[in-house]
Amino acid sequence: MAEEHRPSPPRVTARAALRPLLIAVALLLVYYLLPLDDDFEGYVALALLCGLVGVTALFVWEVRAVTRADRPRLRAVQAFTAVVTLFLLLFAAGYFMLSDADTAAFTEPLTRTDALYFALTTFATVGYGDIAAVSQPARIAAMLQMAFGLLLVGVAAKVLVGAVNAAFDSTPRSRPPS
Repeated sequence: MAEEHRPSPPRVTARAALRPLLIAVALLLVYYLLPLDDDFEGYVALALLCGLVGVTALFVWEVRAVTRADRPRLRAVQAFTAVVTLFLLLFAAGYFMLSDADTAAFTEPLTRTDALYFALTTFATVGYGDIAAVSQPARIAAMLQMAFGLLLVGVAAKVLVGAVNAAFDSTPRSRPPS
């Protein structure tokens, strides 16, 4: 049976469209404000591992929120934006801390913006070559980001689409007269 179309008031649609942007901006502000300049030399791997657990927990929570949402498609977009943004910022923070601990870890010392740029070009599989991982820990972090990034996009898309479908399957629909 075809899905029932519920028109959204323009304000609801505008708010729903604006929310993913606000989530990304808020997470970006947190990234730039976090005190990542401290000496984290031995804790970068642990921080990345804890961060990946946090991204996974956020994803599980977001999937549950999608299945309960009034507008599951919009909620899925918000969930995907939050999870991918957090994932990218997690690796950007890791690259920044690696570079801060060892200035030879990359072809040049990384600022926060350079680290975010490297994380985004790695995630997008563009790899311009202007910044490259040189040290073994930096290369391992980049490989982990590549592997988990591919997994994230594939699994997140599949699971979020399933959650949207489950939300629509569980909502009562008006039946035509028999």
